[in-house]
Amino acid sequence: MNFSKDEIYIHNKKFEYYSSPILSQNNFKHAYFTKSCSEKFLQLLGNFFNGNSINCVSNQIHSNVIVFGSHSQKGTKTDADGIVGDKCSQNLWVYTADCMPIFFADKRTRNIAALHCGRKGLEKKIIKNLVKIFDTFGTSRDDLLVAIGPAISKEHYLVDKMTLKEFYRKAENKNITFKLTKTKKDLCFSDSNHFREQNLNQLDLKRSAYRQLLNENIPYTNIDISNLCTYKFNNEFYSWRKSKTISRQWNLICSQI
Repeated sequence: MNFSKDEIYIHNKKFEYYSSPILSQNNFKHAYFTKSCSEKFLQLLGNFFNGNSINCVSNQIHSNVIVFGSHSQKGTKTDADGIVGDKCSQNLWVYTADCMPIFFADKRTRNIAALHCGRKGLEKKIIKNLVKIFDTFGTSRDDLLVAIGPAISKEHYLVDKMTLKEFYRKAENKNITFKLTKTKKDLCFSDSNHFREQNLNQLDLKRSAYRQLLNENIPYTNIDISNLCTYKFNNEFYSWRKSKTISRQWNLICSQI
């Protein structure tokens, strides 16, 4: 899915971001920012998109923990990887550098949520946990929209066969056997910081997230998935796998209920 790219200027500073077609069509304000946005601009951008609003940010720990926005307001970061809007004029932020920024929105009730989700989040079923919360709101699956933003592609997310086997067991409840017919030799850092050669396998985060969403009975027509790879497009995005950077791009969805 091609997400549209836009730019805005605030105080002569340019910010670039991508938007999901399905969220935009349903009038949910959101942005998957590029490198142009850093944490120091959150208030500025939050106010631009959502008026006099409150920023909600968690301390992300690769968990399946989800909190409400009122428990994750800026200055009181709670350990969590999902934030659910529970008041009007909230800005839900997640930061990423290869993991998936996933936005959820109920087009009827206008409830929203944001997830930081990578391999660990998929293994720990954070998507299932969030859908259960929407169930308590009375959300119909037909009304629940999901947009998966820029993240690392399978071509650049290479893991050893035991990691992949464990991932499928936990994330997709599958036991797989390996015929290493499609492997790739890649240079990786070992614990002693020397390069070594390994046989590695592709892990497709976006496809696995898509399957988990379908398993929660979310219609495929309600799901947008960006085809942008954070590793490949390193001029626009930070990638931990590519450069071991501590920098992150920021992703925003706004609550206006």
